[in-house]
Amino acid sequence: MNLRARKASLALAGAALLALGLSACSGTADAAEQSGAADANAGYAVDANTLVFGVVPDSADTETNYQPLMDYIAQETGKTVEYHESTDYAALIEAAIAGKVDVASFSGFTYITATNNGAQLTPISSIVTAEGQEPGYYSQAIVPVDSDITSLADFKGKKVCFVDPSSTSGYLFPTYNLLGEDIDSETDVTPVFAGKHDVSVQKVGEGVECEAGFAEDSEVEKSDKVKVIAETMVPGAPIVESATLPDELKQQLRDILSEVTIDEIIASGVTSADSDGFRSVFYATKPVDDAYYDTIRDICEKTNAKQCQS
Repeated sequence: MNLRARKASLALAGAALLALGLSACSGTADAAEQSGAADANAGYAVDANTLVFGVVPDSADTETNYQPLMDYIAQETGKTVEYHESTDYAALIEAAIAGKVDVASFSGFTYITATNNGAQLTPISSIVTAEGQEPGYYSQAIVPVDSDITSLADFKGKKVCFVDPSSTSGYLFPTYNLLGEDIDSETDVTPVFAGKHDVSVQKVGEGVECEAGFAEDSEVEKSDKVKVIAETMVPGAPIVESATLPDELKQQLRDILSEVTIDEIIASGVTSADSDGFRSVFYATKPVDDAYYDTIRDICEKTNAKQCQS
């Protein structure tokens, strides 16, 4: 090989090595960029710019009831808040276990069931609907207004509406209270699962599919077709956050959601909160913690409800 050919050959070899080096650097940079994006999104249901707000469809107005609160979270965190309505309580539990929600409104029973099965959740607060109120609401036993049923003992042998097998006030507490009357909710009554509290009230009021039933007080008071024959106070439903979120964001969510009033939300610029509809379901939030739900754990143990099990 002459000198000119040898120089040309060396030049080509050098160019090839340079190209390989640049390609390797580019590949490393791309991998690092992808890794950085993955790290930034770690712990979120979707990504670092989005918070998924999970709820169960308790009534036909569920999304409307929560929209101002989601608007407030979006405003204060600077993130997009996506509404995620599960088809039922079990679906929300599954979503929480799979890490598909960042913030959510659970029932107490749903929260216990989800955490028993591995969901990483932390309670922040519970909603109260009136000034001076403490977290908590009533599970009410209801019958048609013209019914001759006067006590829980009279539920035996009847068609009874429950809300959902994972509902606190629509199943767990009713099951516990029926056991106190020696009534098994699976064998001593004909259980009918309405799916939502308002539907349970409706079916009981109609008196066809259900001769008696249970629902939370906020839905019962809307109907003139039913009457209350017994009630039990239930720990307030928690607003929870995913424990996998970044620490700074978790603290921010606690700061804005632990104790806030509707007037403070409106004053912050969330005009959607200034409505009769939202005022009817929200006055303020009050802080709660995991220990607040020990009553539900105790009832789970006493009823041996399979929904409570890990």
